[in-house]
Amino acid sequence: MRGPHNIWRLIRTGATFERTGAMSVALDAMNAPRSLRIAARVLGWPFAWLGYRGDPTQPPVTRALTALGPAYIKFGQILSTRPDVVGEEMAMQLQVLQDKLPPFPRDQAMAMVAEQLGQPVETLFSEFSEPVAAASIAQVHKAVVSGTDEPVAVKVLRPGIERAFRKDIDAFYFAASVIELLSPAARRLHPTEVVAHFDGVVRGELDLRLESSAASEFAAKTEGDEGFQVPKVNWELSGRRVMTLGWAEGISASDLEAIDAAGHDRTLLGKRVLQMFLSHALRDGFFHADMHQGNLKIAANGDIIAMDFGIMGTLDAYTRRVYAEILFGFIQRDYQRVAEVHFEAGYVPPHKDVDEFARALRAVGEPIFGIDADKMSMARLLSYLFEVTERFGMETRTELILLQRTMVVVEGVARSFDPNLNIWDVAHPIVEDYIKQNIGPKALMRDLMRTARVLGRFGPKLPAMAEAALQRQSQPVVAPARTGPWRTLALMVLGAALASSVIALSGIL
Repeated sequence: MRGPHNIWRLIRTGATFERTGAMSVALDAMNAPRSLRIAARVLGWPFAWLGYRGDPTQPPVTRALTALGPAYIKFGQILSTRPDVVGEEMAMQLQVLQDKLPPFPRDQAMAMVAEQLGQPVETLFSEFSEPVAAASIAQVHKAVVSGTDEPVAVKVLRPGIERAFRKDIDAFYFAASVIELLSPAARRLHPTEVVAHFDGVVRGELDLRLESSAASEFAAKTEGDEGFQVPKVNWELSGRRVMTLGWAEGISASDLEAIDAAGHDRTLLGKRVLQMFLSHALRDGFFHADMHQGNLKIAANGDIIAMDFGIMGTLDAYTRRVYAEILFGFIQRDYQRVAEVHFEAGYVPPHKDVDEFARALRAVGEPIFGIDADKMSMARLLSYLFEVTERFGMETRTELILLQRTMVVVEGVARSFDPNLNIWDVAHPIVEDYIKQNIGPKALMRDLMRTARVLGRFGPKLPAMAEAALQRQSQPVVAPARTGPWRTLALMVLGAALASSVIALSGIL
């Protein structure tokens, strides 16, 4: 148990939520019962003076998380990708969280670069600028590589950031365990799993070698994509705490006036950003999961340049096929086939009625197709779809939730370029091409050949594996040892002391 040393941090968290007014907003988001709201007020207000005041110009939850520091800001950003946990409205609010923080001194960054790369900065770079961007985890400097005169972006982790994040993540785990103990209603949201997901994402962002790897893989998979660029990783000038990429020169995707002044076709850009995202998700199963305007630039030749590869999404081959068939079925308005795909994939329990499910899907699709093109939304369709499938017993699939959230962001970017963009007309050729390539006789033969190769490789081991499995099945099951009562008692005592903080965090978990 990540225990008592986290008590003060959690009390401060609850106090900050109370002081900023975020407590009631969070409880509204989770549709908390009246008794929990009363308990929050009774237990929260005496400690409000301990909370951080935050920026009163920000919305309450954003204000609280920003005041609590980098780990909470990042946690809010990750939760914005999980509308299944925090609800659609709260997820939209959390998407505006900005982790722009004051930069740390250039000299500190240069010292860290020298330590990581084993040479003085003056030897590695002929120029090394002041910070050009600073976020919660790292900041970026523009530099010029010695000898080649190549302009690059050098990303450097903040000093001490690993230790600071580790302390707060420990507190999140502790809070999640208390929430699960004291709030049975919150267990369906799996608070510990949510924190574990956050922990995994942050670990990846705190080791820049992993982000470098993601950028390199993304660049390799998209190398042939016309109109799309990913900066190249300079592995010789990268390490655990330093990452060096080719400099991305271009106009921010949010600067529409500059894009117009440069003569770029915004309708084309809107189509391209949406089609590229769908291609990466379906064709590659590896997509940029934080594709907002701040992470996109428009090059002089009109190419879209992607940046910041800390959050990437993955879909396995089977999930991609299911997702494509579902999308294509909706595009064709073939709700019976969409229903059958859900049953075939095992997403909906087999005892449910497929015809009834098809009728429910029609209620999802028809209203969307009946509105004007500029109001059609694939992201909204997926959101409604998840609501229906949940009612029919489908368990939450994190990878599809991340895909749906990213679709919301990408649609927003595409429509910022062209408000009248017809999302379905743009998506149709990408989805149809994937269907042709991956569903049908050719795809079946390809899958059979792959299966044969795998079986051929493991063929000599199959008899022994089958025999071992049968022996394990025949062995008696030993009941797990019971956990002593001290742990439950300790959690109850600590949970009561931290009730204010738990209530606050349960609102966003």
